[in-house]
Amino acid sequence: QVELMESGGGLVQPGGSLTLSCAASGSVFPGAVMGWYRQTPNNERDMVATISSGGDTKYADSVKGRFSISRDYLRNTVHLQMNTLTPEDTAVYYCNHYYRFRNYWGQGTQVTVSS
Repeated sequence: QVELMESGGGLVQPGGSLTLSCAASGSVFPGAVMGWYRQTPNNERDMVATISSGGDTKYADSVKGRFSISRDYLRNTVHLQMNTLTPEDTAVYYCNHYYRFRNYWGQGTQVTVSS
């Protein structure tokens, strides 16, 4: 079992920045892919950014150049630096741990971009 705890969400003005953090505990696999997904009401949960055990990153087209994912392998944490935020980035953001066809999710943290 893997437990994921997100932090860092909140209210920010358009053009602002936020950093989300996720702390993983339990049976964390170093070989896991970790990442961030987001979901708005009545929509599916979409990938925002992922990072592999080797440090390879992937980003949704909508966040490329604005968001940056990083991972601390010793502390089992993953971070999402979000810059130049827009109202379209408003969503609940979920941390994800994926290994050998098993997904674990955090409870989510709300990010609201509004003036």
